[in-house]
Amino acid sequence: MATMRCMVLDRPGTPLVLRERAMPEPGAGEVLIAVEACGVCRTDLHVVDGELTQTRLPIVPGHEIVGRVLAAGSADVPFEIGERVGVPWLGFACGECRYCKLGLENLCERAGFTGCTLDGGYAEHAIADARYCFRIPDRYDDAHAAPLLCAGLIGYRAYVAAGDGRNLGLYGFGAAAHLLAQMARAQGRQVFAFTRRGDDAAQRFALELGAAWAGDSESVPPEELDAAILFAPVGALVPAALAATRKGGRVVCAGIHMSDIPTFPYRLLWGERTVTSVANLTRKDGHEFMALAADVDLAPAIERYALADANDALDKLRAGELRGAAVLMTTAQRTS
Repeated sequence: MATMRCMVLDRPGTPLVLRERAMPEPGAGEVLIAVEACGVCRTDLHVVDGELTQTRLPIVPGHEIVGRVLAAGSADVPFEIGERVGVPWLGFACGECRYCKLGLENLCERAGFTGCTLDGGYAEHAIADARYCFRIPDRYDDAHAAPLLCAGLIGYRAYVAAGDGRNLGLYGFGAAAHLLAQMARAQGRQVFAFTRRGDDAAQRFALELGAAWAGDSESVPPEELDAAILFAPVGALVPAALAATRKGGRVVCAGIHMSDIPTFPYRLLWGERTVTSVANLTRKDGHEFMALAADVDLAPAIERYALADANDALDKLRAGELRGAAVLMTTAQRTS
């Protein structure tokens, strides 16, 4: 019987455990993927730390999967054997609920989420619904493509929700923000980066990527923001972002989990400012972003880890010590 290695979460708040499991078999409409790389996302932390209560246990985390199709469960799969695909957070939508019928499959009432309710990519092999996989631009190798599958995709949905104003604030300069900063600069926008207090390294990183200004999240930027996107899961940043945003501007909360938003004076919201959230992604988002990533030469900053070192990568992410994104490798690429 063929087997594979995977990192498994048995109980929230405990380290992942390296296990050997039987190789899964694809069903109708599914593909078996040989995982080459899997990004480590902040959402994975929320799964591991027990902050997402819908998590199925035990679970193999990971939803920024890049790999090759090894087998298909039926003839209607739109990928060739050996073709490279990416697997995102949204792994399934029912197509029948009121949200799906409205074109809002990201809000599907029976959705399946990779690495949360469906086993994910912290493994040598993974099963995915072929309808929710994406082709990845050739210009990105496996390791650099991995962060595109969530930091890129859901970051893109937040970017679109923020509108097309010139001055864009990014709160929390991690995996998603460092990609969006590059995209915004390529489109002629000004980026204002907000980091933890005293995080000089993150501020320097933002400036290296073309940010017009970088400072801590309690600072007032030198110009009013047209919009702000919050990637840091800190509710107290909502009133701070509103205070930095012009009348008619928008604050977008991009995380799947956030601490409580404190009370704040109505004057911060007045002037037709809005606060909104983005949830998950749609396949339309994915196709649009991958087309954009093919045209804009994004340069994901990554740190490679072996699959067995997933806990180390999660610890570093939790401590805010990553420059860009961590990526788990299942091949010899992890040494490069």
